[in-house]
Amino acid sequence: MMLNEYQALASRTINKDLSAAATLAHSLHEIAAECGEIHSHFQKLYQGHGIDNNALMLEIGDLLWGIAELCTSSGWTLEDVAQANIDKLRKRYPDRFSEYRSVHRDDADLDNMNPVERRIFRTFCKR
Repeated sequence: MMLNEYQALASRTINKDLSAAATLAHSLHEIAAECGEIHSHFQKLYQGHGIDNNALMLEIGDLLWGIAELCTSSGWTLEDVAQANIDKLRKRYPDRFSEYRSVHRDDADLDNMNPVERRIFRTFCKR
């Protein structure tokens, strides 16, 4: 299945009675909630549980649904978002991941960050 096909099928289950702002908020709550559920699968490893790969896959699917809802409510396609991310990664890491390039980001990368992201990056990442 292609990402845009998934997005179109998933969008059938978006609550059309919500306002645009409420749909955006719902997608953010969905993403946060599903990240928590995914995290709980791994947290339980410390309590002697194993990972149920099928249940984990379903939770990741729920996360993907929330991401699709966010993209749909923002007017983006999943494929456009995926392509933009790959373009950013290819620019940042032209050959492969590099710890050096991760820490010593190009100024263009910093310029594209919002002020809060830039402050966090400069506070926690050595330049």
